[in-house]
Amino acid sequence: MSSEAEPTTSGPNPALADLFAYPFMSALTERRTRRIPRGFSVHSAGALDYQSPNEPAPLSPLEEAVLITSVTGVTGLTTHDGPLIKANGAPELATPFLNIAARTGSSADNAQATYFFLINDDGISVLKHPTGERALELLKELPPKWADWTEADWLASAAEVTTKISGRRLEFPREWPYYLGWNAQASNQPGTTIFLPMVDCTWQYINALLIIASEPDGKRSLIVDDWNTFHPRTPYEWLAKLTGEIGLTPKIPYQPVGGMKWLRQKFVNPDNVAPLGFGKALRTDYEPFFYLQNLMLLGQSMGLGGWIHGSVFPPYLYADDPAKGWHGLGFRMEPARQHRRWAPVPASQPNPVGIDGVLEGLCPPYVASMDEAVDRVVEEKYRNQAGFSYANSELWSRVYRNADDARTYTDRGSRFGPRQIQYVKDACNYIYETYGRFPAHVDAFYTPGMWLQFSHLELEYYDRYFDPAQYTRQAAHDALWHP
Repeated sequence: MSSEAEPTTSGPNPALADLFAYPFMSALTERRTRRIPRGFSVHSAGALDYQSPNEPAPLSPLEEAVLITSVTGVTGLTTHDGPLIKANGAPELATPFLNIAARTGSSADNAQATYFFLINDDGISVLKHPTGERALELLKELPPKWADWTEADWLASAAEVTTKISGRRLEFPREWPYYLGWNAQASNQPGTTIFLPMVDCTWQYINALLIIASEPDGKRSLIVDDWNTFHPRTPYEWLAKLTGEIGLTPKIPYQPVGGMKWLRQKFVNPDNVAPLGFGKALRTDYEPFFYLQNLMLLGQSMGLGGWIHGSVFPPYLYADDPAKGWHGLGFRMEPARQHRRWAPVPASQPNPVGIDGVLEGLCPPYVASMDEAVDRVVEEKYRNQAGFSYANSELWSRVYRNADDARTYTDRGSRFGPRQIQYVKDACNYIYETYGRFPAHVDAFYTPGMWLQFSHLELEYYDRYFDPAQYTRQAAHDALWHP
């Protein structure tokens, strides 16, 4: 949080009241990228040269707290309203979700896989949304009445989810290949607050494979490793020989993920091929963009300058190397398996698997094996009666009018079967044994290479060069938030 003096923490706050009164459609139509933070000078811009007379002005603790809570807060329960039966009368997989808690960002199978790094003048912090017992406790009082919160409520909410990991700003040389173009000048400057999304792809990757494996007999995809051709073996001849022995014609010259036994048992359909490379992050990587858009709209509503742009490029930002002028996030980087020929990127590169004790992916070294990783997903979904699993019928029943309806839904909803679980274990073990990392086609912790910078604008610069209609909300900000 900023080191600015703490605001009043009780009683009504005019800025907060104004925030909740600001029309959503105004936020949509008035949202713009506004880059120039207070205290920043614009050089070599010809007629737009500008020398700032101001010092940087960091966001206040309250301003950061509102932004933090918007991406971490638990807002209620998800609406679990999918069908139990397919149109043809067959059972539908009715248990796809990884979480029941709702947040402000949409999420594939409610994976809730996005975390944020907060970067400001005080250093680097990880923002972790409430989980486990704390999330269950919050769910008793939800949805949150944010409009009624005092400053103290916002500050406490943000403090609870913030873990500081460094007392310094993220720092890299201001040149390519770390920054691109003018991002090297105005990005990550003193006084700014940055939100960098980071997506844990491991849980949802396994969950999505289990969902794919739960399709009906005859429809279930044959998952193949389309990157297998980098390997010195000749996969087409190998696959053709083995599939010919069981009367099947290979449709694609790549190795089946999970082994040939699943073809022999007709568990998978060779005419329905699903390449691993096509799936990449299995859509888990879409989630952070919803949060970035929400943040951008919220920043506009608060009258802050906001700028989504290219971050310091991965993979540099994961690491620390003082000799090179790097001060990154401090991830554990697990080396990839070495082959005679390189596998495609990122499979040939070190895998950012986590920050010990802070963020830990569901893959080695944080689990003993990929069998254990799959078991943990199944355990959390179906067997953990104290958590978010489908076994917690009382929790699920809260979104229904009738508790009997909820019990019927959770009792009848089909679950992953033992064959599906074993198939996914075999697939995950294949990935890890082949590439020495999990996943192979996306990093365990993936960042889209974009971050969002908030700042108090250099209003004198905008007053000198721009139409005031371009920043009316920002011009009114100080009178509301810093009277």
